[in-house]
Amino acid sequence: MYLAVQAVQQEGYGSIQLLCELAGIARSSYYKWLSRTPSRQERDNEKLMQEMLLLYEQVERIYGYRRLALHLRRQMNQPINAKRVYRLMKLQGIQSVIRRKRKTYAGSTPQQVAENLLNREFHAEAPNQKWVTDVTEFKYGSGKKAYLSAILDLHDKSIISYVLGHSNNNALVFETFELAVQAAPQSHPLLHSDRGFQYTSLKFKEMVDKAEMKQSMSRVGCCIDNGPMESFWGTLKCEKYYLHTYRTFEDLQKDVENYIHFYNNERLQAKLNGLSPIEFRTKAA
Repeated sequence: MYLAVQAVQQEGYGSIQLLCELAGIARSSYYKWLSRTPSRQERDNEKLMQEMLLLYEQVERIYGYRRLALHLRRQMNQPINAKRVYRLMKLQGIQSVIRRKRKTYAGSTPQQVAENLLNREFHAEAPNQKWVTDVTEFKYGSGKKAYLSAILDLHDKSIISYVLGHSNNNALVFETFELAVQAAPQSHPLLHSDRGFQYTSLKFKEMVDKAEMKQSMSRVGCCIDNGPMESFWGTLKCEKYYLHTYRTFEDLQKDVENYIHFYNNERLQAKLNGLSPIEFRTKAA
């Protein structure tokens, strides 16, 4: 309670007298607490809080208490309970950015379709066994649109390739696929997508066959069949795109590129044993 009064008062939200009355404590007791020698635990909490707030601002307030705890454990090289970080966040009145709801889009008539071979088996034993792919939309400037195509490896959740373009067309998807093949030339993963017109085109089927890959597609209206890719879009938009307003395509492109590098190389994931995707991928290799 004393810490809460101190934190709120330091933010300039009220006098000591008023805050003590609201907290139900005597002002003399608060000043007695204030003048005492802090315990080791309190000093540790103060140090942890400062590191937490610094990290929180560095990542533009996108981390919740679990991910903050994950990064702080590595940064401070000591065990840190996530619930402890949660309590400190509550004390400081901070929380992670809230996700926005995803829009839905109308389907198209396919030239060819593939079975749902992935069948929501999102675990992969090794790199380049299972890839998922999709395209998402961004807005910038005065109603202008940009489209991001990407391929994600289910083994380590790393982004294998991506292309940001002005049009949601075949060229965007084809280039993304070609870049992925170049990145893993000797690999023949299962490639899963939704039933977007690019993926159901005969040309794309030819490219997949030439690369000796198997094609898999989500069932109609079942976005959860491509859940990991949808999850990445939500993470990217929540942790970067929604936090900014973009005037130009170049501004958007710069942030997308910076975020994907951050996501692949620096963003630790509990499901990857506290490693970043590239660290987990390198360890597997």
